[in-house]
Amino acid sequence: MASRAIPAQMRQIMVKKLGNKFREVTEVVQVPVPKPGPKQALVRTSYVAINASDIMFTSGFYTPGAQPPFPAGLEAMGEIVLAGEGSKLNVGQNVVFSKYGSFSEYLVVNDANVAPVPTDDPVVLNLPISGTTASIALEKKGELKKGENVLVTAAAGATGQFVVQLAKLAGCHVIGTCSSEEKAAFLKSIGCDRTVNYNKESLSDVLTKEYPNGVDVVYESVGYEMFKTCFKNLSIFGRLIVIGAISGYESEEGAAATGSNVSIPFRALEKSADVRGFFLGHYKKEIPAHIARLFQLITTGQLKAVTDNGEKSDKGPFRGIDMVYDAVEYMYARKNTGKVVVKISTHSNSSL
Repeated sequence: MASRAIPAQMRQIMVKKLGNKFREVTEVVQVPVPKPGPKQALVRTSYVAINASDIMFTSGFYTPGAQPPFPAGLEAMGEIVLAGEGSKLNVGQNVVFSKYGSFSEYLVVNDANVAPVPTDDPVVLNLPISGTTASIALEKKGELKKGENVLVTAAAGATGQFVVQLAKLAGCHVIGTCSSEEKAAFLKSIGCDRTVNYNKESLSDVLTKEYPNGVDVVYESVGYEMFKTCFKNLSIFGRLIVIGAISGYESEEGAAATGSNVSIPFRALEKSADVRGFFLGHYKKEIPAHIARLFQLITTGQLKAVTDNGEKSDKGPFRGIDMVYDAVEYMYARKNTGKVVVKISTHSNSSL
């Protein structure tokens, strides 16, 4: 079926000033729909994904020197509606991708930077950032060995859900932290061996009593007291992978707020332990292979990827550019299980 006519104007979320208060520093604007150049295509956005790092982007952390205005958002999927000269992408094809400025109704993408997918199911939005962050970080930084203990903080979140399952596939014992009994039940359903609802029990006490020799690998994304507890409970030769510090992103210090005022060098020396940072942008060449592997694991039922469209939130399912704001706040309130997604548009044979 032919695509709907492409409008002249579209709506997108624009960063109007640098800062980490998403609702305050951005606005929805109307701009012309862009035209694809050679080896590019125009995508009608069907879904966008919400990432903890979205407010790092609005702060200018990922684009030093960039000055507003610039479009917000990092991840989307949609349908090709127009192919540029020499593009190998086809009209009607579904693609998923990570791209600066993704919170937009239409996007121009480079052929080389998208992954064609045989579905318009938003479950694939788990792959470009969350899934690959988990997969590549565990491979490059975790060096998992069968039988090791792996601690995952924010385990029911977008990337945590992947770490739990990939560590189990590697033959590890997995401990996952979460904020509710509902999330604990979800973690158990995907194979987590020991769940710790930190609103009901102390992670420090659990690790001290049940894992006296420490944990071998920690996948840490929370920061502050959580970081210190994890570091304190590393085993000999333990590895602590830091992928973020979400509890500090909305503070005045922003990215610098890790709360890690322990003597890291001395503690690391005591245990011959490592603290290893991970940033997905440094592993761009690895991403396509990991997306393909993760998609195969999902389609064969070996991996479960969960999305959260806010259906259980006070405002109902997230739909439309304007509800990106609600979705960001929903995630930062720790209400989500899995990847938070917002539906932007429908395909050509569907009604809005």
